[in-house]
Amino acid sequence: MNNWDVIVIGAGGAGLAAAISAAEQGARVVILESEKEIGGSTQLSAGMFTAANTSVQRALGVEDSAERFFQHYMDLNQWRLRPGLIKRFCDESGPTLEWLITLGVDFPAKFSTNAHDPGLMQAGVEDVWRGHVPKDQGYGLVTALNQQRLAKGIDLFLDNRVEDLVVEDGQVRGIRIGGELIEASAVIVASGGFAHNSHLRRLYYPETLEAGEDLFIVAAPGSRGDHIRFAESSNAALTGHGQGLLMVTSYIQRLHHWQSGFPPRSRIYINQAGDRFMNEDIPYAVSPGIVRDNGGSVWNVFDEKARNALPDGYAHWNKERIEQDARAGYMLSADTLEELAAKMHVPADHLTAAVARWNEQLPNGQDPDFLRQATMQNKGDTKPLEPIAHPPYYAARTCPAELVCTHTGLTIDTEARVCDVRGAVIKGLYAAGEAGGGVLGNRYVGGGNSIANALTIGRIAGVSAARDAAQNVEQSTAAG
Repeated sequence: MNNWDVIVIGAGGAGLAAAISAAEQGARVVILESEKEIGGSTQLSAGMFTAANTSVQRALGVEDSAERFFQHYMDLNQWRLRPGLIKRFCDESGPTLEWLITLGVDFPAKFSTNAHDPGLMQAGVEDVWRGHVPKDQGYGLVTALNQQRLAKGIDLFLDNRVEDLVVEDGQVRGIRIGGELIEASAVIVASGGFAHNSHLRRLYYPETLEAGEDLFIVAAPGSRGDHIRFAESSNAALTGHGQGLLMVTSYIQRLHHWQSGFPPRSRIYINQAGDRFMNEDIPYAVSPGIVRDNGGSVWNVFDEKARNALPDGYAHWNKERIEQDARAGYMLSADTLEELAAKMHVPADHLTAAVARWNEQLPNGQDPDFLRQATMQNKGDTKPLEPIAHPPYYAARTCPAELVCTHTGLTIDTEARVCDVRGAVIKGLYAAGEAGGGVLGNRYVGGGNSIANALTIGRIAGVSAARDAAQNVEQSTAAG
């Protein structure tokens, strides 16, 4: 391998955005990817991108601003994140989306009610419609980025896992791979999170242990926490301990929603006391906390009509799979609610009362206790719900078990420069995506928070690295 100005570790969304942005500034760039293909978790995602003050929003008459995005982001995270970094992210999210559009990514200017339908969504805890779903989803994002990588002549080496960073006297000298030192003026760590490393999950995200055998991971296989190892050797600081996106799902689901499918719309969540305790459509960013407050494991209850209404084409949430699981005893089922309550080990009078109250209200567009109808309408879903009244009845064990991303990463500043444990910048070292900590906080903010973080901070890291690499060359030339 030759020497380059900038080495990017990881060819997911963050790494590709960083590499392209550095090349746009004139830097010689190489990407080293540990896996046999590019794309990382970005390619596996819906590609949804949360951003403010975009051309898509304006075309649809949605009024928004980076300032409003920042205020909402900080308030939701209880101001536990560094305001300067979050302001930079919110300011640059819109321009990054416009940059993607110039690269050929198509974000249709129409409203969408689900992540399968390209357009503008309100999927998470956004205060306005900010979730931009591209045509061809995450695959489309990665395809457009890779085409730009090829156009820029950026070198890519697959199946090359970086062993370590080489840092001397507070400055990066390069990386070590295959026992060989590869020198560079700047290194960008974009290697993903640590979802597939059980040891690191135990240390930095122990909440994932509570799901037990129900835990499943939708992050890319390369999410093994290499950035944690790099932190140890470079004396870099870490931030975001105990944080990540762990979504509430039923035991039956083992893949992400667009493969597994979605549970029935007409469903009620029941706790161990036999009571309905939540709005079943509240954002996935906050629902895990409510489930944990109710014992950590609850029941998703629905009926035969809801089972038969499930669409075809999904791996798990389909009528055939539920019937099979019910016969095998994995999915609880019974001809009466009283019998189902006995199998659930909850008081029968509580369960029957909860379902009766649900049937009186939700099919009529009313839910004075939990306001589910308002939540659905806010997302553009106005179709009436059906009563839960057609036996047999089903109950699926449900808990926070779908691990999407982890948030413990290298501490970065507003230029995506990595800081050491004393707060000083490590010269020449940058991080983005899940490997860069401090943007994804204790509350996942809106649909596409992770993708927006990866590409926006990746872009900032690429520009910063190229700029600093050029300055190093100038200084070396002047000294010589």
